[in-house]
Amino acid sequence: MAVLIDGTYNSREVAGMPLASGGVVAGGVLYRSDALAAVTDAGEATIAASPIGTVIDFRAEAERAQAPDRLPHHVEVVVFPMLDGAVRGQERSERRVPSLTAVYAHLLETHGADFAAVARLVARPADPVRPAVLVHCTAGKDRTGVAVALILDAVGTARDAIVSDYLATAQNLAGAWADGMRRRIEAAGMPLTPELDELLAGTPRPAIESVFARVDAGGGAAEYLLRHGLSASDLDALRSRLRTPVR
Repeated sequence: MAVLIDGTYNSREVAGMPLASGGVVAGGVLYRSDALAAVTDAGEATIAASPIGTVIDFRAEAERAQAPDRLPHHVEVVVFPMLDGAVRGQERSERRVPSLTAVYAHLLETHGADFAAVARLVARPADPVRPAVLVHCTAGKDRTGVAVALILDAVGTARDAIVSDYLATAQNLAGAWADGMRRRIEAAGMPLTPELDELLAGTPRPAIESVFARVDAGGGAAEYLLRHGLSASDLDALRSRLRTPVR
């Protein structure tokens, strides 16, 4: 999958996926990416020419300070810090690498209000001229992946399509991005175990399916977002923006 924004590895529009009830996910509404620190002049021009008016950054303060985004001046940045880097999750005190399933469980348990706020920003854009929202973290796979999966599921996107979008991230990160992260880990003196390698750049199907299993136990992604602060009218607006009916 070709990247949308030059200087990134994992940027793309979240659009065109089939809805379970018919129709597809609308374009020009939601985008996702890895970090935007290395965006080139061409990449910045792509963002400037797009409908993106809001960027949501899930990175912690240290991540943002180390690699600040490069964006056009008109773009508003909204920060929802989640996790202190992918390697540091809820199990940091146990001095072992957490599984992606554990990381995602931690995100769902700890950041429900943040995910609801993100969905609200997509539903009710602050900039009527540039109403699209781009969400990102460092890799654009875990924090971003869970947020996008919740939004897509809440509007009725076919589950197989959500999974396929999640799986595409590992393909996008393979090669230069993943190799660079591995070199950083090895330079820090950490053993590059299969578990750590998966945490860095993997998007295994069971991990995203664990998100569905958790939210389904409580009535689904829409109910999860409603419980954490999304209003019924927000949900209606979200569905209206992201659903394109069959013509």
